[in-house]
Amino acid sequence: MSKQILSGVRVLDLTNVLSGPFATLHLALLGAEVIKIENPKDGDLARKLGVMPALNEQLMGTSFLAQNANKKSVTLNTKTPEGKEIFKKLVKTADVLVENFRPDVMGRLGLGYATLAQINPRLVYCSISGFGQTGPDAFKPAYDQIIQGLSGVMDINGDERLNPLRAGFPVCDTVGGLNAAFAIMAALFHRERSGKGQLIDIAMIDSIMPLMGWVAANLLIAGQKPVPMGNDNFTAAPSGTFKTKDGYMNVAANKQEQWESLCDVVGVPELKTDQRFEKRDIRKKNRKLLTPLLEDKFTQRPTAEWVDLLNAKDVPSGAILNLEAALNQPQIKHRAILKDVTEKGIGNLKLFGLAAQFSDTPGELNAPPPRLSAHTAEVLAGVGITEAELAALKEKKVI
Repeated sequence: MSKQILSGVRVLDLTNVLSGPFATLHLALLGAEVIKIENPKDGDLARKLGVMPALNEQLMGTSFLAQNANKKSVTLNTKTPEGKEIFKKLVKTADVLVENFRPDVMGRLGLGYATLAQINPRLVYCSISGFGQTGPDAFKPAYDQIIQGLSGVMDINGDERLNPLRAGFPVCDTVGGLNAAFAIMAALFHRERSGKGQLIDIAMIDSIMPLMGWVAANLLIAGQKPVPMGNDNFTAAPSGTFKTKDGYMNVAANKQEQWESLCDVVGVPELKTDQRFEKRDIRKKNRKLLTPLLEDKFTQRPTAEWVDLLNAKDVPSGAILNLEAALNQPQIKHRAILKDVTEKGIGNLKLFGLAAQFSDTPGELNAPPPRLSAHTAEVLAGVGITEAELAALKEKKVI
C-alpha cells in the first residue's frame, strides 16, 4: 500500500453538516487521521438528515454518510471544564483544527485560535462560516441557499421564465469546503518551511464568487450585466441544449470551424454563408432564429446518433443523463470515483472517493463513516485518559 500524502497528520474536526465535513473528508481521503469531535447527545446534525428515517434514527443519515468516510468519532462536551481540559490535550497532539461555528462560538468557549496557538504554535486552525470572521454580516446565520442568493449565483441561473433560480445541490457549501481543504494544504506546506501554524478564515460567500469568473468579469470590466439564458451558453452559438428525436443533447460549437463542421454533419451547409449566422458574434445575436432551424434536423434522429456523428467531427456534444445513468456510465466506472465500503449495521455503501488521481500517493476510502462515539475510548486513551476516568466522564455526560 502506498504511503498517503497526509499520513501522520492529525485533524480535529469540530464541523457539522456539509461545508466543514466536506473539507475534512478530502483530508481523510488523503490519509489524515480525522477525528470528529461531536456533542455526546446526538453528534453532527447531518446524522439525522436524509431520506431514510430508519438511518436517521440510527444517527447514520444519508447526508452524514456522504461525507464522513475514513473519519473517527469522539464525543466530547467542550462546554464542561473536563471537556475543555481533554480538548486542549487533543490540541497538543493535533496538526489541524477545523470548525464551522458562528464566529463567536469558539472564543466564548475559551477555545479560540489565540488560546490554542499558545498550546500548539504549529496548529493550522481553519474557521469556515457563511460570511467570514469579520465584517458587517459576520454574525448573520448562513445556509447554502442564503449564500446562493446573496452571492449572485441565483441571479445568473434560469431563463426569462424562471429566474432567480438556485443550483440543484448545495454548491456554496461544497465549494466552501473545497476552498478550506485547499487552504489547509497550503498552510501545512507553509508550516513545513516555517514551523509555524496559522489561522485560516474561510467564507462561503468569498469561495463561491470567484467561480463566476468571466460572468463577473463581463460586469466588472465590460459593464455587461448577465442575462439569464437557461441552457444556452452566452459565449457562443450554437452552444446549449437542443431537442432530439428521443430527448435532448448538449452541443458546444464554440469555434468557427466547429460551427462549420456542425452545418455539414446536420445537412445544412447553406447556413455557413447565411448572413444571419456566418460570423460568431452575429450568430450569438440570432440564436433564437438558429435554434429552430437546427432542431428541425436534430429531431429526426435520436440523441445517441447525433452525439456520435458530431463528436466524430470534433464538434463537442453529449447526452443529458439523469443522475442514475450519470453515476453508472462507463467513464465513471473506468475512473472508479465511486467506492464500495461496508458498514456492519447498514451493509454495502457506495461513496465518492478522492476526485484526484495521484501516481505515487493515491487517495483511499478504507473505512465507513463512524458510528457516534465509536472511537472515544481509543483516542482519549492516547492522551492519557484511563478506563476509570472514561467511566466517570460518561457518568457526567462529558462524553
